[in-house]
Amino acid sequence: MADVLLDNVSRVHVDGTAAVSHLNLYVRERELMVIVGPSGCGKTTTLRMIAGLEPVTAGAIRIGGQDMAGVPVHQRDLAMVFEGSSLYPHLTAGANLRFGLDVRHLPKEEIDERVGAESRVLGLGRLLHRLPKTLSAGQRQRVAVGRATVRVPRVFLLDEPLTHLDAGERVRLRTELARLLRGLGVTTIYVTHDQAQAMAIGDRVAVMRAGELEQVDTPRGLWQRPASDFVAGFLGDPAMSLAAGRLEAGDGGAWIVLGGQRLRFPGRPSGRLRAAVGRQVVVGVRAEHLAEATPADGGALEGRRLHATVERVEHLGHALLAYCGLEGVAGGGGGGATAQLAVLLARDRRVTTGTPVELAVDTRGLSFFDPASGAALWHGEDAVAG
Repeated sequence: MADVLLDNVSRVHVDGTAAVSHLNLYVRERELMVIVGPSGCGKTTTLRMIAGLEPVTAGAIRIGGQDMAGVPVHQRDLAMVFEGSSLYPHLTAGANLRFGLDVRHLPKEEIDERVGAESRVLGLGRLLHRLPKTLSAGQRQRVAVGRATVRVPRVFLLDEPLTHLDAGERVRLRTELARLLRGLGVTTIYVTHDQAQAMAIGDRVAVMRAGELEQVDTPRGLWQRPASDFVAGFLGDPAMSLAAGRLEAGDGGAWIVLGGQRLRFPGRPSGRLRAAVGRQVVVGVRAEHLAEATPADGGALEGRRLHATVERVEHLGHALLAYCGLEGVAGGGGGGATAQLAVLLARDRRVTTGTPVELAVDTRGLSFFDPASGAALWHGEDAVAG
């Protein structure tokens, strides 16, 4: 087993395009690290540089303390699963699973035991005699995953391994795959654009954007303390809602101004947020900190109520997910779009586009970001925990 260190690594293409820029990332031995980000952010390029399939323009990659400069792919003792299954087309699924073990001349009994175990975990038992061309895309990908995990190398590299599976199978297999990888105790770097996968299986998650690293933390840490408005708006389903606002002092405290409406700030601004009083800020609120206000709430919601209009509704079965627009308030991402707050409503609530709603806001859970840099200024979860 081995740790993996990327020390100020960059990858610049021949046309001058920077695919990855000054990336510093440390993956601990036996850790399952997930790299997540939108398409084109450099996550697959990062994986290919670790594997030795892409050259490193600057910086160094070390695996188990050894500098990988000049070390060919076959000497790095890595197993990689690509988005496409890349199976040997002339070999059956079973032979594909056995191939890496056969070339290492392991005893037949050990090979049979390993292949049998992988087949049970990945549900491949009835497919072992079939050629890849007779398998579905999802079945081929399961075989490719099994071919990598049956080897037990120093490091696993997985690039979108579940992309071709249907939703139900994807959820089942990601759970089984995470259990398998942790059971083997092999250092794993798992690339995906699916933030739900990242949050579900990663020991830690690295969020990339435009070739750069935005934040590395545990899934809980990313959720509670996003380092930027990009991370806040990218992770979560629904993601954190972002709205352009202003922080103002008055009436013995501070107020969050959103268009023509105001919310009372809980306590007094502290830390970096103290310097933002009197300035524009980006206000972040998650769906769990919103609820529909009722007449019974009365004055209990003074300073914690917002008037909004339903703009879109998604039926989740157990609840409605309503996206509610705030009049005169732009979204935190800019571009002039109206800010939308995502809120869960009772499943029997009858709302349609244009329905006015009053929202109760748990202001203790709000987050604040700098509108210019996007950097986090304050997280309400930290104040509540403290």
